[in-house]
Amino acid sequence: MASKPGRPFQESATVPARRDGSDGGHADQSGAPAAGDRAAAGTPARGAARQGTSPRSPSEAIIRLEKLYKSFGALKVLAGVSLALRQGETTVIIGESGSGKSVLLKHIVALLRPDAGEVYFHDQRIDNLPERALVDLRTRFGFLFQNSALFDSLTVAQNIAFPLVEHSRKSRKDIDQVVRDKLRMVGLDGVQNKRPAELSGGQRKRVALARAIAQDPEVVLYDEPTTGLDPPRADVINELILKLKHELGVTSVIVTHDMTSAFKVADRVAMLYEGNFIFDGTVEQVKTTLDQRVRRFIEGRATEEDLASLHDAMEDTRTGRR
Repeated sequence: MASKPGRPFQESATVPARRDGSDGGHADQSGAPAAGDRAAAGTPARGAARQGTSPRSPSEAIIRLEKLYKSFGALKVLAGVSLALRQGETTVIIGESGSGKSVLLKHIVALLRPDAGEVYFHDQRIDNLPERALVDLRTRFGFLFQNSALFDSLTVAQNIAFPLVEHSRKSRKDIDQVVRDKLRMVGLDGVQNKRPAELSGGQRKRVALARAIAQDPEVVLYDEPTTGLDPPRADVINELILKLKHELGVTSVIVTHDMTSAFKVADRVAMLYEGNFIFDGTVEQVKTTLDQRVRRFIEGRATEEDLASLHDAMEDTRTGRR
């Protein structure tokens, strides 16, 4: 069931304030190019992270994550992650389930605080700000999460208007116009009076995206935006992501397992593995990397260990062993 209106943070909306080509993308666990690559090339190849710096030049970054560590009890999720995101760029973050992709997204707007490390937005450190100081900042971000998180009790128009009612001084007339404009942008003008239950899964995603951009955010964060959609409807979401980039100039950060989507929308692909980035480069670079961890993921191949475990289980079943 969707969250109820009035919660401090709802997913897939503009984040409301809480009221109180080559194998050059290969990197090691420190975020630096693999030792063999450095020895062969002498300097980091295009797309590689440079030792001692965030991937990409920090001077060009709208968002910087610097050496983030995050654990939940004994579970270590992020282990010194650094990432610099450039304005207008679409960065796709890939990685196995549980690798920390969604946790990383929430650090970008201080919905989670790191155990160590720093987060910057437009060169202002935000991870140590009090909640009150984050009110205006969070309206500059939009979220689209995989469950859409629309309010079941509200109409489509009311869902999209919600962040504007809560966090702007716009008149009702102006809000209604924004609702129409955003629905038109996602190709759904005319569904204003419908409830989420009356919409298809793909339509709900598009309404959630309309709500995410209701306040014209600088940055849109997507968590598995195509999950649960068939390929044609998933491609509609891909096209909308591209449209927002070209028409609004938004900076996008996308977490996904959908490599078809990743290859279509990404300017840049980064892979999380065991708490850190092992790859950061272009689509062409990720397609040609020699790193077998990356190749297995993008090709959807099981590891040898997983296959061996499956074979042993099947053999135990065949022979009647427990």
